[in-house]
Amino acid sequence: MIFMSTLDVNIACIGCGVMGGALIRAMTAIVDPKKITVSAKHFDEAKAFSDETKCNAVVSNTEAVKGAKYVFIAVKPAFVEDVLREIEPALPDDAAVISMAAGVKLETIEGILLTRKRTLIRIMPNMPAAVGQAMIALSANSAADKKDVAEAKTLLEAAGKVEIVDEKLMDCVTAVSGSGPAFVFMFIEAMADAAVKLGMPRAQAYIYAAQTLKGSAEMALKTGKHPGALKDGICSPAGTTIEGVAALERNNFRNSVIQAVTAAYNRSVELGKK
Repeated sequence: MIFMSTLDVNIACIGCGVMGGALIRAMTAIVDPKKITVSAKHFDEAKAFSDETKCNAVVSNTEAVKGAKYVFIAVKPAFVEDVLREIEPALPDDAAVISMAAGVKLETIEGILLTRKRTLIRIMPNMPAAVGQAMIALSANSAADKKDVAEAKTLLEAAGKVEIVDEKLMDCVTAVSGSGPAFVFMFIEAMADAAVKLGMPRAQAYIYAAQTLKGSAEMALKTGKHPGALKDGICSPAGTTIEGVAALERNNFRNSVIQAVTAAYNRSVELGKK
């Protein structure tokens, strides 16, 4: 089979863990894997990823970025500064740097790289990127080339939905879509636990709960209707659903969700100050 790429660009990704790995795997559908180079703290990790995806694996981060048009920084926030300082001398003049580190602002990256002329992009993807259903927010610095931003958006769309947002919303994005999947998984688990309590086999219970959330989310997105209106459409007078809704309200369901997202937001703000 001959690979037909959509985008003819060289990509580097420093870090190929869960999130970075998910995005790069998705991009191999539109970029020739031979044009993608990855590095990791331990070469064995990069090599294993290379064996799986047919991308290139190299020993050093500086080697990874040579000749790259788009450089993805997929390391934990605490290591971003060290990685940027390490690769700065080897970065091609026209390379766009794309960071996915929570709390690390574009201004901080500009300060580390000592430039405001390079295209810098900050993204916040989420775990569903692993199945091509990510929600990804993208912000760029004032010097960003519009073509580079558009091309980066196309690359990321291989993993899901991408929206350009003002950077001031990134902490909110982190809390809602970044942390949100964990809250959803908890809800799926709780729904399944209830089903098991009522007699349904565990494996079947997870399918029913997960598919119900998937279908409901798709309905909200495709119809564009207010979630409250969709909920009202299921709640028949004196029926089963309104009884369940009342039980959730008695147990502060909505407030619990609001508090969870707010707590995640506050933590993201805190990380950005370090």
